[in-house]
Amino acid sequence: MNIKKGKVILAGAGPGDPDLVTLKTLRYLQQADVILTDRLVSPELISEHARKDAHIVYVGKQCSKGIHTPQTDINDLMVELALKGHLVLRLKGGDVSLFSNVLDELQVLKKHKIPYEMVPGVSAAFGAAAYTGIPLTARGHSRGVRFLTLYDLSTVKYAQWLDWAETDDTLVFYMSGQKLEELTQKLIRIGIDPEKGIAIVQQATTPFQKTTIRNFYDLNKKGLPKFEYVPTLIIIGNVVNLHKQYSWIQETAGNESYFDNHKNTFQYAAG
Repeated sequence: MNIKKGKVILAGAGPGDPDLVTLKTLRYLQQADVILTDRLVSPELISEHARKDAHIVYVGKQCSKGIHTPQTDINDLMVELALKGHLVLRLKGGDVSLFSNVLDELQVLKKHKIPYEMVPGVSAAFGAAAYTGIPLTARGHSRGVRFLTLYDLSTVKYAQWLDWAETDDTLVFYMSGQKLEELTQKLIRIGIDPEKGIAIVQQATTPFQKTTIRNFYDLNKKGLPKFEYVPTLIIIGNVVNLHKQYSWIQETAGNESYFDNHKNTFQYAAG
């Protein structure tokens, strides 16, 4: 007996603002039978564009608060639903291929011979940079940009810290808000240029975006903001000093979490 397999779409939903989604992802959102959504996907994106009869399954992760959907559970769901013939949209915050565990999902889909597509999205770094008026590269300021994470500080060797302190590249740290104090203190001790800027951007591109700008000289006097919300993105480099001149959004962030406050708009059901 021939069993008709469905298909899995691995798509980036952008960094928060629901308008920052690609047309291709939007079309799949309107067609999908089942949507497996990350925590950092805009709730409005789903509520306004998903099929009314689509099943929405929340598979979010926020390890700092003990919210964790095991990757194996997500893999099993994709396989189970696709083998039932469903069109499954796996929505990821930001871009589909950057710090997204996409390799695990690709491996399981290949193993079960399930058709799939990958659709890129606007990554958090690009969203945060644009919505704070900080170009990630700029002539005379930075010729390159690096996307990094401090998931395991014990594996970062001295030579790497030295390189980070000395480079003119812009450094963007994902998922590192809880390591902010240690990151800045190590860079100061190793001799980073005190005029270099650091931007801490919380909940970028959402109505609750909160941006804190410092340079390394000011850190001992002004200190760092409290790590409150995910996502928090850290941008380090000479380009950060352009924020004051080119910022274009008037932030009115309160003590709220955009994603947590809207999470209950999801329908939690698997088909």
